[in-house]
Amino acid sequence: MVLAERNVVALLEWAAACSWEEVPHAARERIALVIGDDIAAMLAASGEPEVRAVQEGLARRARAAEATLLARGAPRVEMHDAAIGNGVAASWAEMDEGYRKVPCHAGVYCLPALFAVAEKDGLTVREVLRAAVLGYEITARFARAWHSIIPPLHPHGLFNSVGGAAAVGLARGLDAGTFALAVTGAATMVSPGPYNHAIKGALVRNAWPALGAVAGILAVDLAAAGIGGVPSSPLDVFEGCFGARTDAAQLTEGLGRDWAVCDGYHKLYACCQYSHSALDALGEILARRPELKGGERVAAVEVETHPRGMTLDNYEPRTTLAAKFSLPHALAAALVYGHAGVEAFSAASLAEPRVAGLRRRVRMAPHPDVRPWPLDRPARVTLVLEDGERISASCESARGGPDRPFAEEEVRAKIRSLSAPLAPGLAAALARLGAEPDRKWPQWIASVFEG
Repeated sequence: MVLAERNVVALLEWAAACSWEEVPHAARERIALVIGDDIAAMLAASGEPEVRAVQEGLARRARAAEATLLARGAPRVEMHDAAIGNGVAASWAEMDEGYRKVPCHAGVYCLPALFAVAEKDGLTVREVLRAAVLGYEITARFARAWHSIIPPLHPHGLFNSVGGAAAVGLARGLDAGTFALAVTGAATMVSPGPYNHAIKGALVRNAWPALGAVAGILAVDLAAAGIGGVPSSPLDVFEGCFGARTDAAQLTEGLGRDWAVCDGYHKLYACCQYSHSALDALGEILARRPELKGGERVAAVEVETHPRGMTLDNYEPRTTLAAKFSLPHALAAALVYGHAGVEAFSAASLAEPRVAGLRRRVRMAPHPDVRPWPLDRPARVTLVLEDGERISASCESARGGPDRPFAEEEVRAKIRSLSAPLAPGLAAALARLGAEPDRKWPQWIASVFEG
């Protein structure tokens, strides 16, 4: 057995045996905030026409009330349909949290499946929190071990079913052998979603977490019947099929000491995180020169950005997803609207004449000084005014990550803002989540919509 196979086994055995009591306080606090952040992101997306159409269709065909769609009215549907509906919504608004060390949204890959199963099975809050934090750990470690294929592949397709199977398998208390069957089996159910589909605005990209949620549940059900993968399955898929380089040490290095959830980031901008350092730099300029908001005096926007930021080069985004993965749109919209929130990436923003005009005046260039993590995503923005004046600002690392975290209240304020219209009880329910470990998850979810 090669090192990567041994480390896969060691990681999965450790997770299956790890109790909630062994999870340190910092990781417990972080996973609770991740849950609240991702629920708020799902709620924020549920009003989008495409998401609403999917969720209403699922509600119409419901034959069982097993789990909740995180949408207006909290309709209850069959477990798998809840995983689909919430999975489609999970990353739609681009307001979900993410993992900072490599491209990965472990919460989005774990939580839609976990929430559905937790309601169907009547699990406790403690069981959900444990499954979430350990599922996050496994998913992030897989992403670190095989990150070199991003791009051309997208993490939503590469690690979606692994996250779903890990979280559901842990929630259902599988023994180590069965759990390994489930997660290694799920590694063969991943989808080779093209990274460029996000930049092109292909909305199917937002469905990949839903696919992973269903596949993850299936992988656990199959493992219970003795059907699953082998220790080499992740290696065979990610390296053998997709051509990734394997960093086997990432699967077990610091296991039980360093918790991946503590290296996550939160967003206040409703777009790809690769744009955030440029938006922070622009925000610094606008704070100094507020009269420039609206962009009327701006002749050009020059942005020097890191290699991943350079991929966000769609100057004519046709969908809201494409806008969220367009650095020209992000800067133009932030100038016009004075912020980079949900409105700045709405369907209306795509056709806004001032935004469209400014997008074409953005000039992208490689940043000259990209350093190791966490300074691997820098940006420098220069506004060139009509009178020739040049105003610049730089950001070495965007706010929101572990090196420059938002204050917890900033994240909670965002959660309140996104969730209040549909789920006014989320903020209060989140505040008491860790203090109610024995409460049943269906009761906790129901409380989110009260108030």
